[in-house]
Amino acid sequence: MLGGRRETALMKKEGGKSRIAAAIFVGILLGCVFAFFYPGGFFVLSSTPLSRRRVAASDPEVITSSCESSERINLLKSEFVTASEKNAELKRQVKELTEKLRFAEQGKDSAQKQVMVLGKQQKAGPFGTVKALRTNPAVVPDESVNPKLAKLLEKVAVNHEIIVTLANSNVKDMLEVWFTNIKRVGIPNYLVFALDEEIYNLCLANGVPVYKKDVEEINEDKNFESIARTGGNHAVSGLKFRILREFLQMGYSVLLSDVDIVYLQNPFEHLYRDSDVESMTDGHNNMTAYGYNDVFDEPEMGWARYAHTMRIWVYNSGFFYIRPTIPSIELLDRVAGRLARENAWDQAVFNEELFYPSHPGYEGLHASRRTMDHYLFMNSKVLFKTVRKDSQLRKLKPVVIHVNYHPDKLWRMNAVVDYYVNGKQDALDPFPDGSS
Repeated sequence: MLGGRRETALMKKEGGKSRIAAAIFVGILLGCVFAFFYPGGFFVLSSTPLSRRRVAASDPEVITSSCESSERINLLKSEFVTASEKNAELKRQVKELTEKLRFAEQGKDSAQKQVMVLGKQQKAGPFGTVKALRTNPAVVPDESVNPKLAKLLEKVAVNHEIIVTLANSNVKDMLEVWFTNIKRVGIPNYLVFALDEEIYNLCLANGVPVYKKDVEEINEDKNFESIARTGGNHAVSGLKFRILREFLQMGYSVLLSDVDIVYLQNPFEHLYRDSDVESMTDGHNNMTAYGYNDVFDEPEMGWARYAHTMRIWVYNSGFFYIRPTIPSIELLDRVAGRLARENAWDQAVFNEELFYPSHPGYEGLHASRRTMDHYLFMNSKVLFKTVRKDSQLRKLKPVVIHVNYHPDKLWRMNAVVDYYVNGKQDALDPFPDGSS
């Protein structure tokens, strides 16, 4: 019995030693694992002791280092400003180069289309049946030119056609007559390009489609800002050639309109659309509007004293329809470029670039053109000098009347409305033929 107890005690003692040995083994094993994964120690202080931080704060070397850091920060700020300015300049250059590349691609695409149309050789048909190509292909639309304007045009334009006028507060009263009659006729596709805040707010208040450049766009072009805010009729007229370019690049045909025009019918129902430019004339009869043979007499030449010349009165740059073609865009570029370099009248430059033929030292513009019917698209000389005095012509209803020949524009515009819209038969009588 006693022997059995001794055996049991001995077994317990040996089991306890085995558990101790196992625990030691496990501890050593865990230590090896932690030593492998945490060689720097399991508990690492994330900051220096408080006493060391206090000493560091009072160290003169640290104070000096702080001052140097402040100077370094100011230097970095200055370098950042310089780098930002350089970056802005580079962005501007990239934008210009991108525009040039886009124009080149558009020209290439147009040329390819021309080759497709003209490339196939054809035999000439019978006498009197041969017809040359009259309508240049439209450019590929590029809405990235002005995404904001593109979204607006999607809503306002009809069949990619739109009436566009430019206006600042100097012509506010005439603009109101302009859009009031457009609304009365029922023309939906028109847009006012507002050159200042007053015109922009006026259009918004009257439900008139309006577009205004962003502040960033205006700041990039100081010349645009000065003309937009204070420019007179001729200065604003010169500006329109630059603005129209964006519309054409995006694939829209534009009926450019000055504000001194009264709309009596929808002009889009009376266009031919077979030319790059279709324009109102300053001519006052069939000869001056559509061209005539003018004989120049030089008696000292004897037998050859009579020299025949072909003449036509100029197109009016205040009312014309222009299609989105390469020749049309080239025309706008030429006119805008010359007006930027020369102190010239935009209408004279417009006609010179449109009509002058190629000759030594000069390459003419290869654009097709059409003159509008001078009784339907009537200037104020035709109205006040001829039409109002003729009992038959008085019965005609023009599409538009442009008060371009007279300085008292607003009064004559209101008289035109009274005569053609309100039926006052004597509304035109008080005015002289010309300016008083």
